[in-house]
Amino acid sequence: MTTQVIVLNGGSSAGKTGIARCLQAVLPGPWLAFSIDGLVDALPAALREGGEGIGFAGDGGVEVGAGFRELEAAWMAGVAATARAGARLVVDDVFLGGAESQARWRTALDGLEVLWVGVRCDGAVAAGREIARGDRTGGMAAGQAEAAHRGVVYDLEVDTTRTESLVCAGTIAARVTGPGE
Repeated sequence: MTTQVIVLNGGSSAGKTGIARCLQAVLPGPWLAFSIDGLVDALPAALREGGEGIGFAGDGGVEVGAGFRELEAAWMAGVAATARAGARLVVDDVFLGGAESQARWRTALDGLEVLWVGVRCDGAVAAGREIARGDRTGGMAAGQAEAAHRGVVYDLEVDTTRTESLVCAGTIAARVTGPGE
């Protein structure tokens, strides 16, 4: 069967978005990219301040409320519907709940051919990228570097600690476009 959705999971600043962009450049045909950052950016300000929405603690911790989960479920269903309508997708997410987060995606993407990719990066390297980005709460990258992968089952893993996004994308693309794809 042909891969319809590539799910990239890793901690903040691991390089998922860069890999997604490179995948769009190297994979044959058009691939749409959806990111959890896009969902967070789309939230009204009141839901980006904690409580029922999503909150970012000073130490880099992330707390999500029922309002966020409700909108996240709708977003996941919409992403899945886009794939079911024939678009090929790259999804960039941070599984804050590890295996529980993957289970929510598995439910949303049921019946679709999905390639699950773990994007790893040494916590210290990701923390350096976090500082350079300037748009993340300090501590987020180090705190999520391993936590995002707990209990998650992958088809493939890449490590951006010392490997550029384009090379990682090439490894993923070879899996997608290999024999029988």
